[in-house]
Amino acid sequence: MENAKRKELSNLATQARMLALDAIYTAKSGHPGGSLSIVDVLTLLYNGVMNIDPANSKDPDRDRLVLSKGHGAPALYAVLAQRGYFPVEDLKHLRNVNYHLSGHVEMNHVNGIDMSAGSLGQGISAAVGMALAGKLDHKNYRVYAIMGDGEITEGQIWEAALVAAHYKLDNFCGMVDVNGLQIDGPTEKVMNTAPLDEKFRAFGWHAINVDGHDLDALEKAFAEAAATKDKPTMLLLQTVKGKGVSFMENQVGWHGKAPNADEYQQAMAELKSQMEV
Repeated sequence: MENAKRKELSNLATQARMLALDAIYTAKSGHPGGSLSIVDVLTLLYNGVMNIDPANSKDPDRDRLVLSKGHGAPALYAVLAQRGYFPVEDLKHLRNVNYHLSGHVEMNHVNGIDMSAGSLGQGISAAVGMALAGKLDHKNYRVYAIMGDGEITEGQIWEAALVAAHYKLDNFCGMVDVNGLQIDGPTEKVMNTAPLDEKFRAFGWHAINVDGHDLDALEKAFAEAAATKDKPTMLLLQTVKGKGVSFMENQVGWHGKAPNADEYQQAMAELKSQMEV
């Protein structure tokens, strides 16, 4: 990746983190930890990997993304707003019952959302269905889905994994946000799922371990996924929950609470300092 492009994407990601955190602070509710951990991959997907057009958001030939960990909505909303799917100012109304940005991604009211999500485990099934439909319709679009590493203890995840491999859905790329934490604590203590790469390979997938904050590594991983034939690909994103905010990083307590005024000011100052000039 060229330096100028990397810098542009890095700054977009930092701005998206600020927008997401501001939305959560204003709402006094939300999930900062798991939102901040997926900002980099979302930024790259919507600004260089996916075939999308915000001016034609229902294009039947577009690439699709399903945020199966739907509580990461602030991150996806921020990236969509940056891309012009709806005004950035709308983010101030996150979780407001009188507006369109609900706490979990919702397709009927938010432009750019390809599938509603909320109950964990269901998103990948919808995404696999989209990929299968693409194959049956002889379409060239690709489908992406992001899951949490706590979410993948749901049995439905593995049922969908079997289906994707059985139908050789090489137009499907899943991602697991492996940040090591979920609402009840470290994933290895709540329900250890390691080694994930070996599990997905045993299910017939191509599995790639990748730094979920390294834009160059992510770009190569997506290219490798697109070049893989006759099997789906799963990217295991090694991430930091609460990425970018020192007191949120790797802290399970920041799974689902909003910062207070002092914490908000500190977080925004830290993020602002990360902007490259």
